[in-house]
Amino acid sequence: MKRNLFAGVAVAAIIAGPAFSDEHLVFTPGEGDQFTWSSYEEFAANAPDLTGQTVTIAGPWLGAEKDTVETVFAYFTAATGATVEYAGSDSFEQQIRIDAQAGSAPNLAVFPQPGLLGDMARDGLVAPLTAEDGAWIAENYAAGQSWVDLATFDEELYGIFYRADLKSLVWYLPENFEDAGYEVPTSMEELKELTDQIVADGGTPWCIGLGSGGATGWPATDWVEDMMLRTAEPSVYDQWVANEIPFNDPAVITAIEEFGYFARNDDYVAGGAGAVATTDFRDSPKGLFSFPPECYMHRQASFIPAFFPEGTEVGLDADFFYFPSYADRDLGTPVLGAGTVFGITSDSPATRVMIDFIKTPIAHEIWMAQGGLLTAHAGVNTDAYINDSTRAQGQILLNATTFRFDASDLMPGGIGAGAFWTGMVDYAGGADATDVATSIQETWDALK
Repeated sequence: MKRNLFAGVAVAAIIAGPAFSDEHLVFTPGEGDQFTWSSYEEFAANAPDLTGQTVTIAGPWLGAEKDTVETVFAYFTAATGATVEYAGSDSFEQQIRIDAQAGSAPNLAVFPQPGLLGDMARDGLVAPLTAEDGAWIAENYAAGQSWVDLATFDEELYGIFYRADLKSLVWYLPENFEDAGYEVPTSMEELKELTDQIVADGGTPWCIGLGSGGATGWPATDWVEDMMLRTAEPSVYDQWVANEIPFNDPAVITAIEEFGYFARNDDYVAGGAGAVATTDFRDSPKGLFSFPPECYMHRQASFIPAFFPEGTEVGLDADFFYFPSYADRDLGTPVLGAGTVFGITSDSPATRVMIDFIKTPIAHEIWMAQGGLLTAHAGVNTDAYINDSTRAQGQILLNATTFRFDASDLMPGGIGAGAFWTGMVDYAGGADATDVATSIQETWDALK
């Protein structure tokens, strides 16, 4: 029997499940034009009565993020009557495999990397989604086939992505650009022209830092990955990640040298090229805020404002633009990032209903409105984003023609969190790109 919660009553008064009312919901259904309540109405009208059933979920979200995702799950409970139990862990990646192998896995796991999802899927520890699910994602997510491919292993789809992270960003201070008469570039050609113009005007274009303690070098891998997407077809990127082409393939060398175009020119980088490898990535953006500016641009992911001076307001004091693609190459608008993906680790009918809930715009908009979530779901109302800055990042995701996951996170640990990092430090220090890439490939060969 279906529980049509919406028949004959006002939307704001319809949530009256066995132990729930709309007073438990952070936003009242029907209120607020920024929410796609119609998607919730349709879901609740067609969802089965799950009263007495429980959906268990494990993931990496703790603290405030755990609290926020639980406000999202509350709408599932209100619509279906099911109880949702979420457990967050800072050792999720280790615990989920242990639990799955012991037969005590939760119904759903929120994987921070598709690589772990793929490993567990190949071991028979994750249930596949349906062909209909894959078709729906391809149609309803921006660059939808990219998201399908990222969660497909051995020709079966095993997950649906939920929260996305954005890396293809360049940060700058609008006041600095305005004072100097600079405009935001919209192509890689224009970005390189702006870089040269800043030098001609007596300034320094970039702040770049690779330092990160034991993880030193990882910021350079993001640069190379972004450049791969701007100089080669997405299929070549995928072959590189899987080592179906060697690390010293000409396409990879080109991407490394594209990073070097910016990072190995003393005139282009604050402190000179020699400072790139030794500057901590957390300190690197500080040059944007000095007077006069030590640099005008900083390429980094959406998290970097956490290291801006206290009180900096993103969208006013500091802003960002899309790290652009080449105008003269037919590669669209690729985006590099990361994201969390739901996979079924203990199947049940109620679990499949939760997958359907995750497909609804409202399941994304509830978190969007509280801050901390970007989504590639093309059906969401972007007005639900908590502020203009987050909305602009979300729009970059929606404008993407290709999305690719951080390559180093998909490679074997000895490469993506080892030889790739150290190789980029060597390259930033002056080593030859081909020699560095060949050394990384030799390490990869030794792992096989």
